[in-house]
Amino acid sequence: MDATIEVRDLHKRYGRTVAVDGISFSVRPGEVTGFVGPNGAGKSTTMRVILGLDAPTDGTALVGGVPYRKLRAPLRSVGALLDAGAVHGGRRAHHHLLWMARSNGLPRSRVDEVLDRVGLASVARRRVGGFSLGMRQRLGIAGALLGDPPVLMFDEPVNGLDPEGIVWIRKLMRSLATEGRAVFLSSHLMRELDGTADHVVVLGRGRVIADTKVDELISTAAGNRIEVRTSKRSEVMTVLANAGATVAAVDADVLTVHGLEGERIAALLTEHRLPFGELRQHRATLEEAYMDLTQHAVEFTAEA
Repeated sequence: MDATIEVRDLHKRYGRTVAVDGISFSVRPGEVTGFVGPNGAGKSTTMRVILGLDAPTDGTALVGGVPYRKLRAPLRSVGALLDAGAVHGGRRAHHHLLWMARSNGLPRSRVDEVLDRVGLASVARRRVGGFSLGMRQRLGIAGALLGDPPVLMFDEPVNGLDPEGIVWIRKLMRSLATEGRAVFLSSHLMRELDGTADHVVVLGRGRVIADTKVDELISTAAGNRIEVRTSKRSEVMTVLANAGATVAAVDADVLTVHGLEGERIAALLTEHRLPFGELRQHRATLEEAYMDLTQHAVEFTAEA
């Protein structure tokens, strides 16, 4: 099976509410694709349409070149976790996965394999109602992995996980992509994707506002900013501002400078006999890049 998700000119409306407004993007094998945007941007709706849970108003969402509903053995093609709470509390973890396995003709041994991979082997016979949210997330991930599918989709999978669990899931996502799978991971927190995603699709108010490699997004956000470390912060800010730079204090002894090259900054500070210990190109974080992109696409904002 072609392990690619293709979304083309997808629209989804609920009455007069436009949830998704003509979006197009691809999720390719061998990569972790982050799917991000503010709450209400249309991420979960898009995932539901891809999985055939909602019908599109217009456009297409294909997995391996066909709509999800036409897949003969869905769990062998696509593994998904949209809602970790969508499990009957009275079921035992092992029995829940066994039912899923039998519905798709998967061997019983596969249940034990995935429970072990997500760290739930020791609680396999416990009822899900007694699980924490983090344990439910792990069970949902086990269900997604059950059919050993080439395509994996996760909606906010780190919710409820402790720090150890977050590190674990980052490593898991990377390993799944390394195996050649297409991994589609939604989040509204960019720091969850930092160091994990290769590619990112950013939604805002139902539209794609970025579809790019993570490194390219960060590079664009960094712009031509230089970081300056100095013990004379106020004096340095005055000199550089008078030279036409935009200067901002980042820390007690660190400034970011926009509008002047590093060589010019060094010459000015030397001329004015102002000490500086370091000049370096600023590297934006993924979260900074995200905030720059989505500042006008947030549904609800508080007064500053």
